[in-house]
Amino acid sequence: MTAGVFSLLLAACTSSINHSKKTEMEGHRYAVDISMRDGVRLHTVILLPKEVSHKAVHLPILLTRTIYGADDITHQMDDQSGASPFDGWGRRLVGGPYIRVLQDVRGQNRSGGEFVVTGPLAHTADNHTSTDESTDAYDTIDWLVHHVAEADGQVGLIGTSYDGFTTLMGLIDAHPAVKVTVAVNPMVDGWRGDDWFHNGAFRQLLIPQIGADGKHVDISLPSTVSEQARAFLHEGSAGDFGHRHGIDDVVFWREILAHSAYDSYWQARALDRVLSAHSLHVPLMLVHGLWDQEDIYGALAVWKALRPQGRRADSMFLTIGPWRHAQALEDGSAIGALQWGQDTAAWWRQEVLKPFLAHYLKGTPMNVAPVTAFQSGAGQWLTFPDWPPASTIRPLYLLPEHKLAFTAGPKRMHTLGYRSDPAHPVPFMPDAGGAVSDETWLAADQRFVTGRNDVLTFTSDELTHPVTVEGAPVAHLGASTSGNDSDWVVKLIDAYPVDSRQKPGVSGALMPVAMDIFRGRYRKSLEHPEPLRSGVLQPYRIVLPEVSHTFQPGHRIVVQIQSSWFPLYDRNPQRFVRNIFLARPTDYRMTYQRIAVGGPLASHVDLPVMDDGSVPLSRRLTVGPDVSPSHP
Repeated sequence: MTAGVFSLLLAACTSSINHSKKTEMEGHRYAVDISMRDGVRLHTVILLPKEVSHKAVHLPILLTRTIYGADDITHQMDDQSGASPFDGWGRRLVGGPYIRVLQDVRGQNRSGGEFVVTGPLAHTADNHTSTDESTDAYDTIDWLVHHVAEADGQVGLIGTSYDGFTTLMGLIDAHPAVKVTVAVNPMVDGWRGDDWFHNGAFRQLLIPQIGADGKHVDISLPSTVSEQARAFLHEGSAGDFGHRHGIDDVVFWREILAHSAYDSYWQARALDRVLSAHSLHVPLMLVHGLWDQEDIYGALAVWKALRPQGRRADSMFLTIGPWRHAQALEDGSAIGALQWGQDTAAWWRQEVLKPFLAHYLKGTPMNVAPVTAFQSGAGQWLTFPDWPPASTIRPLYLLPEHKLAFTAGPKRMHTLGYRSDPAHPVPFMPDAGGAVSDETWLAADQRFVTGRNDVLTFTSDELTHPVTVEGAPVAHLGASTSGNDSDWVVKLIDAYPVDSRQKPGVSGALMPVAMDIFRGRYRKSLEHPEPLRSGVLQPYRIVLPEVSHTFQPGHRIVVQIQSSWFPLYDRNPQRFVRNIFLARPTDYRMTYQRIAVGGPLASHVDLPVMDDGSVPLSRRLTVGPDVSPSHP
């Protein structure tokens, strides 16, 4: 045992008895319960790398404050692989060595206190006694830098998903020891587009998770989409489903039912808003996945919120990868049927994350650009000085006869229509096996809905030159419904040519580039929903998830429009009710939907198109199957 380890144990057991409680020791793994300013103890696991047993070294700390179980994660970690489902920040992945610290947030696993889902900021400049994830991070770091003798006084915060939320909260009134932060696929706004809602539509497939988190109610869903759909259809509304499965007493479920609109409850928890109201000084890297099926909103929302503060090349960094949720920590060779010819996640960890952390925690030089983005369709990493890069907005028009073109349609109004029946909603992914799963459905071939009469599909001519899109496509729909409420789902798709040389699952496929849903009642106000005017064409502006993609020559661009995405999202009754969670069976009505394909409300998708389909070599990091690219 080194002198430093002995000092740690001594501090935990004697002089710091009022601040922490030692619970166990297993080799180089130590667990302590650290007291917060209100006396609540948080279970904390400290991993010391092998280097500290050979010589007196002082190392930076990498801290993750987690809901996923510090004990479970650290028992799976080792100095060689660092592999575990939600962490993955081991030595092999990010260089090092570092002292790794994982802590159960209050109210979770072995920590005391009460857990509040994405709790709002509670402390203020005049109130230092109230606690939140920001103060808990500060108190934890303060203890660590004073009691872990092997630590050199520098701390990095790093986390994924919910732990990305706690990482970002640690930026607010950050402890002076915090030198760098990395938030991967962070939960930022649970109503706008992370986890619970997307633009007001509720992700009801998360009800089992809500029940388990709240009171350990075991809600088992069937394994196939069609069986899940039947189960939700049988129960009625999402509120009825939750009630019949016994989660009415779960605090967070009650809050969701009471706050179906984007009111002050959600706005206080919108972390991009919260961060923009504070002065932040710690370098931050945000990591976004192009096909993140859980938290596709948060990372780029924070980037946009902080960008006006002038945080850019010196302290603000962004990675956009071709990944599902948390795939940056795993194998990044493919998502669904899309294969990149390289392990994109391993490349990013080695060439971007590793030097980034080492630079701010160890002072080593780095050559990491403000923005590193993978361009799907072209299969290459690019760097940019900013995001989104300079581009030209080109409207892509929905035309009669289900055509799609960059030239406007007829000046006179034309419409195309379909019936939307809540009793037969459009599925969000196919039932067939193979590459598609509940993790990769955002990358699922959309041919499975093209034969339905409640989905409109618009297709361009075959492209003769590449079309490169960098940024957020914005759908402008002129739409009407015979009811007085409606959902609108918009999909931007890359239609691959039929080619026997393509890999299985790609030839002839309709591969999604960006898809999202918008609940019509929020057309004018996210906070104050109101009925739609029945049968009247009205304009909608629907911002799709950000893309970095090249539509190649020989491909076609496709846009699909529909009014349900089931059972992932709850059904809109299509009759306005004050709270859709409380909709009765008689509220669900079949409606006739119309989409304008000409005239003053002509529907179109604004694409941020690079002026030239090519990218200067000075910004190109890796092309195609090259798995060992060099920096530009």
